[in-house]
Amino acid sequence: MKNRQLLLTFIPTIILAGIYGYHFLTGLPPILMMLLAILSGILVQILFYLLFKLIQFVFKGIDTIYILALLSGVSTLVALKVFGFGWPDALYYALAGTALLVIVCLWWFLRTKSLFSFLMLSFGCIGLGYGIYLLANQGSEPYQNDFSKFSLGDGEPSLEEIGVENPATLGSFEVDAFTYGRGSDKKRTEYAQEVRFQTPTVDASLLLPEWKGKKKKWREKFWGFGVTEFPLNGRVYMPQGEGPFPLALIVHGNHSMIDYSDDGYGYLGNLLASRGIITVSVDENFVNGHWSGDFRGKEMPVRAWLLLKHLEQWQQWNNDSAHELSGKVDMENIMLMGHSRGGEAVTIAGGYNRLPFFPDNAQVPFDFNFNIKGIVSIAPTDYRYDRKIVLKDVNYLSLQGSYDSDEVSFWGLRPYRRLQFTDSVPRFKAGVYVHHANHGQFNSTWGKSDFGAPMKWLLNLEPLLSGEEQQQVAQVFISAFAESVLKNNDAYIPIFKNVGYAKDWLPDEFLMTHFEASDFVKLVDFEEDIDITSVSDSISIQGHHLNLWKEQGLTTRDNGQQDNNAVVLGWKMTDSISTDTKPTYEIISDTPFWKDSILSIQLSIGSGDPKWLKLDSKETDVEGDKDTDPKMDYDFSLVLTDTLGQSATVKISDIKNIMPPLKTKFTKFEFLDKDMIGDAWEVQLQTFHIPISKFEKKASDFDPKAVKHIRFVFDQSPKGVVVVDDIGYNPLK
Repeated sequence: MKNRQLLLTFIPTIILAGIYGYHFLTGLPPILMMLLAILSGILVQILFYLLFKLIQFVFKGIDTIYILALLSGVSTLVALKVFGFGWPDALYYALAGTALLVIVCLWWFLRTKSLFSFLMLSFGCIGLGYGIYLLANQGSEPYQNDFSKFSLGDGEPSLEEIGVENPATLGSFEVDAFTYGRGSDKKRTEYAQEVRFQTPTVDASLLLPEWKGKKKKWREKFWGFGVTEFPLNGRVYMPQGEGPFPLALIVHGNHSMIDYSDDGYGYLGNLLASRGIITVSVDENFVNGHWSGDFRGKEMPVRAWLLLKHLEQWQQWNNDSAHELSGKVDMENIMLMGHSRGGEAVTIAGGYNRLPFFPDNAQVPFDFNFNIKGIVSIAPTDYRYDRKIVLKDVNYLSLQGSYDSDEVSFWGLRPYRRLQFTDSVPRFKAGVYVHHANHGQFNSTWGKSDFGAPMKWLLNLEPLLSGEEQQQVAQVFISAFAESVLKNNDAYIPIFKNVGYAKDWLPDEFLMTHFEASDFVKLVDFEEDIDITSVSDSISIQGHHLNLWKEQGLTTRDNGQQDNNAVVLGWKMTDSISTDTKPTYEIISDTPFWKDSILSIQLSIGSGDPKWLKLDSKETDVEGDKDTDPKMDYDFSLVLTDTLGQSATVKISDIKNIMPPLKTKFTKFEFLDKDMIGDAWEVQLQTFHIPISKFEKKASDFDPKAVKHIRFVFDQSPKGVVVVDDIGYNPLK
């Protein structure tokens, strides 16, 4: 009986150790890793048992083998928690404790056959079964929102309705897919004997001095090469034809280095190549995470530098008259794309491109100077590299999912805001926020879960877009960006201003966009000082009858910084409010804001939380806050007044609707969301472009060239909170 109880306590150890070992990627077969982990777990438990047996021998008062068996089992489970399972303590120990309780009750029942022991065993099994059920199911969508997903002004047709082709439609070019590389990769035949073109290796030792210790030992054992001979491996999607064709590189982010990531962007490669753009998926798996260690962002310079070395290789092929690829590449039209850490790497590469030396070590000379016209960052990081890259004079696009469990905030908007346009060449920058999109599904091989097992069992996967839908969004916006940037096709520009123009090409989902052209003239951005009534010597601000008015830095859901300031405006009207006392926010200039004709007024607007009204007032209750009023149908009027006092008014909803907060539930357990992710939502702004012609149609006496007063009148919604930023105008081209 004593041996039976000891054996029973091994059951949870075997199960949990087996689960951990099966999902612990080392390059060995998962079944073998599971068996090794089980043997290790049993060995650890036996060692704990012998330790407590020794304690029993030393302290004669402990005289029962049952206590020893239980203590050894508990100690092993604690060790598994510390070294294997990254679950929160409360959840892990609740489930593991229930499993141990079931084992104890089973032993008790087998020993006594009593009704009480049977009931305790039954209750324990029910609790354990329910816990397993919660981990096994896909989760749920707790936030239903019947708000309109796409909105256009009255009578505005979508691009499909006026005959513009879906940018995600395959083009007319046949696609030739092949690989290039060092030709001796010991793990993958596509970079060994199957390469079409052999490439030299490059020495990255001065860019990655952290290649040392066990990271160096085990990586070199796995790959067969070290930091002094990094390969230039790439998967090519080549349009068949004479060329020359624009060139686009895409690079993956951090993932298990033995779960190769570079094959996950074929859906983009085939599309772009069919539309006449050479696309290369770059292999940088050898600097990705591994059980021996993660470089924790110290490898970011190498990720960027390798992209530029690939461009060097393509330039050499293109200039070599004897090479098969001679003259095939339009090196004046280059685009870089990156996902996750790769999304940060492409911005770093854009910064490195014009430099004479590696900024972290001048012993590494740079001589790149490629004509990189566009940069695309997909669900990127913007904090791994210890320098904040300021891009200049390049087109930029970033995409982000609201259900990204890896990068939980829209970090791609930080380089968007830092980007500077310093010349007169027409360019633009854009951002797309996709509700219910996660991190991994932008790569077709990473899968639906942003975490590996056992952490992935905590994730709420039910609300997610399918992989095909998420990749459809990426195809539409990235292809549209490429058409504009690399082919000067401006037909798709409207979809970055308002996703409603692309409603026929996208899944039925909430999306928000940011857009700013290089000729945008900013009047107010709330970055200048702490005086909320001043902008400059000639521009001032006034607020009237507002319940909330403040300028503040916007935070992320986990209380980080968006690196952006904005104004927060809140109002609550009653039926007794007259026209003269309606809440207003006014921007006043001593002279007209602009002298020539303009195309549109531009500003960024996001929904705030009605609870902020309560926090900033003496009210004890705010009806219809975001928990009880999911629609949050905010709207207000934009009034322009000229030097003669003539005014014209346009409602914001005449352009598109102000999107409500897009709330998320990342895990299946609400308390985990707060601990692991943060708040259910964060302020996300979207850009509004109001054509000046709409104001002219509203008032014939209004002079659109002599505007010196911009006023927000909160007369369309009885109450609400909005966040506003980057108010300005776009000149008429």
